[in-house]
Amino acid sequence: MKLASLIRFTITAAIVVVAAFVGHALWKHYMYSPWTRDGRVRAEIVRVAPDVAGLVTDVRVVDNQTVKKGDLLFVVDKARYQNAVAQAEANLHAAEAAARAAGASINAASAGAQQSRANFEMYAAQSERRQRLINNVISAEDKANAAAAANAARAGWQQAQASTKQASAAQQQALAAVAQAQVELASAQLNLDRTEVRAPVDGYITNLDVRVGDYANAGAARLALIDSHSYWVNGYFEETKLPGLRVGDSVDIRLMSGGVHLKGTVESVAHGITDAENPTGSDLLADVNPTFNWVRLAQRVPVRVKIDTAHMPPGTVLAAGMTATLVVQPSHPDAVAMR
Repeated sequence: MKLASLIRFTITAAIVVVAAFVGHALWKHYMYSPWTRDGRVRAEIVRVAPDVAGLVTDVRVVDNQTVKKGDLLFVVDKARYQNAVAQAEANLHAAEAAARAAGASINAASAGAQQSRANFEMYAAQSERRQRLINNVISAEDKANAAAAANAARAGWQQAQASTKQASAAQQQALAAVAQAQVELASAQLNLDRTEVRAPVDGYITNLDVRVGDYANAGAARLALIDSHSYWVNGYFEETKLPGLRVGDSVDIRLMSGGVHLKGTVESVAHGITDAENPTGSDLLADVNPTFNWVRLAQRVPVRVKIDTAHMPPGTVLAAGMTATLVVQPSHPDAVAMR
């Protein structure tokens, strides 16, 4: 009887010890192992808005459609923008004609200046010869007239030079007007091109809210485009589990949708969250809650996990907002020992 009792006691004690060990291991795993059920699939969302305003004349997509970068989404009325391009082209032609006229004027002014210079040189030489004559070969009046003619020719030459400079300035102004007209034409053409709103990335049309006949304001988003190459998972890990993970650790991602298993990598850890218990008071000082609960809940910190799309199971459907369970596989010795 003593032997049987001893055996029963030993078995019971062994079961209790094993149960305590298993319970401790489970408790430690639950409290400190880096895993969470609070994971959310995220994606980059492009808020597509027209760059010009006008009536929507054509919609080329439907809700939840898959599109490629550059695909036409919808069209804004082109009439006024085509008219603006035509007006800008006419202004450019007028400016170019004015520039050509200015070029002709400067050529004429240059020719006139050359002729005035030649006249001045002729009259100046004639006056110089007459001033050197002696013995009253010619009268003093003729000498004075020759000097006056030379001075008049000099003034004419100087006036012609000023006219040339004025024509050159007018030509520069005309060329500047041509450049300005070219810029205005390019801007008008850009506005015309922007009447066709195209997909900036590959993705999925979501929450389509544009119809033919709607008025689209420039800069006002009319549909959401989810970038199909930008999916990731945000895992909200309890702060007690953060020491067990590092950037670069592999992650087992288990989607609630069909239990699909994906592979991922810890990409980054957030370095701040909002402290709801410590708002700022009216005097800009911290408004500290005077109460304190004995039961303290661990804060959850976002951890960004990159999805390994190269090994994604065929037919997997990802949608922003899906729920997932994340289990981190630590690669550093401290975390492995802690588990």
